[in-house]
Amino acid sequence: QDQLQSWIRGNVSACARSIFIFDEMDKMHAGLIDAIKPYLDYYDNLDGVSYQKAIFIFLSNAGAERITDVALDFWRSGKQREEIRLRDMEHALSVSAFNNKNSGFWHSSLIDRNLIDYFVPFLPLEYKHLKMCIRVEMQSRGYEVDEDIVSKVAEEMTFFPKEERVFSDKGCKTVFTKLDYYYDD
Repeated sequence: QDQLQSWIRGNVSACARSIFIFDEMDKMHAGLIDAIKPYLDYYDNLDGVSYQKAIFIFLSNAGAERITDVALDFWRSGKQREEIRLRDMEHALSVSAFNNKNSGFWHSSLIDRNLIDYFVPFLPLEYKHLKMCIRVEMQSRGYEVDEDIVSKVAEEMTFFPKEERVFSDKGCKTVFTKLDYYYDD
């Protein structure tokens, strides 16, 4: 905790508009994140350093089940994924993160004291989004987009629920390796 606090203090002292990204919060030891509470709390400064311009971003899979449930509920009621609004799930996400023992936010004072401004869900990707990822990857490799290959790669991906095949299990994570099968670089 001391090392984390020292690292944050040093960076913000050097640049007031520092951005800190904490990835995989769900794998972080419960309570560790509370070490940064003073920097997010409502203080003008701590030891002569102001943290009000610093940005903290926390990435986590906590709440993923809830996000999936909401997305599936929308789909089953005939609504588009794009119709989901932050207000449709923000409260449920904060409660889910706070109560999840496998979350770095488990009973965290950051949530308890409302120090997190926004919970932004990463919605599951549909087939059409997956095809967009494949096209972008083809272009980034310098290939002309071949819609036959785009469709073949997309069909090889796994989706859930199994019967309906609505959302990609892995998002776009395996697109890179799937494309390797079709191109010999």
